[in-house]
This record gives sequence, C-alpha cells and structure tokens, in this order.
Amino acid sequence: MENQILSHQKIQHKVRRIAYQILEANVTEKEIILAGIEGGGLKFAKKIQNVLRSITDAEIILCKVSMNKRNPLESEVKTSIPPADYKNKSVVLVDDVLNSGTTLIYGVHHFLRTPLKQLKTAVLVNRNHKKYPVKADYKGISLSTSLQEHVHVQFKAKDDMVYLD
Repeated sequence: MENQILSHQKIQHKVRRIAYQILEANVTEKEIILAGIEGGGLKFAKKIQNVLRSITDAEIILCKVSMNKRNPLESEVKTSIPPADYKNKSVVLVDDVLNSGTTLIYGVHHFLRTPLKQLKTAVLVNRNHKKYPVKADYKGISLSTSLQEHVHVQFKAKDDMVYLD
C-alpha cells in the first residue's frame, strides 16, 4: 500500500523554495554549479535549475554525477564536466532522497578533491536513517520512517509525486 507524501503542487513549491535558498546563499556568485546525482537527483537538479534561471542572472550550470549507488567503491565517481570547470566555484550536490547517506557522502568526497568556494547539499526528501555524517543543507521535507518503509520519488511531466510504501 502506498501513501502519498508530496503532491505535484507541493513538490513544485519545495523546488521553488530550495531554489530561493540556494540563491540567497550565492547572491554574489556569477556561476552556480548544480551537481545532480544520476537518476532522481539529476531530475531534481534540473527542476531547481529551471527556477534559478528564472530568478537570477547568474549562470546555472548542470553537472551530472555518476556512480555505482549500490557499491560506490566499486567504480569511481564521474562528473559530466571536468574538475577545472567547478574549481573555486559554488557547488550544490543534489539528490532526490537522503536515506543512508552513502550516495551523498561519496559524491561529497569526489568534490572535496577539488578546491571549491563552497559545497552544499540539497535533497527533496530527508530520511533519518543515516550511517554517515552527511546532512542536507537544503531539504524539501524530513521524514521519520521505519527501515522497512521505502520512499519513492516519481518525476513525470505535471505528475510529480513522493510516496511511501
């Protein structure tokens, strides 16, 4: 059985709020790098990018972050843009759900190999089952769930939804 946590309209509201928070933290920046973790994180980052482009003149650069989510040590983390393009820039690492923190912590580790102006994290859903010391700087919603429950994020045109089963 599934329970809807966020409707399409509520997700749009949260995307807009997160975009404004990112802008407030980067108000003097000429470029902001949104690094979306492949899958739901990249889709969420694109939504944030669209809002940011409508509210700022800063260049909003989208970067795809690829890794083996089940076993991040098995293969290296890769980005669609070279490290020189985000060196000394403001980077926001974006994922759809922060569950155990594994994906986010390995993504953070990758970016820490390059000198950055700042590194922040953004997630749509923050669950409280972390096994690594990673936090979301920007979050849409925080949920206290059991380990048996699963959060699903569905990004479809005009039918975005977050549900729990």
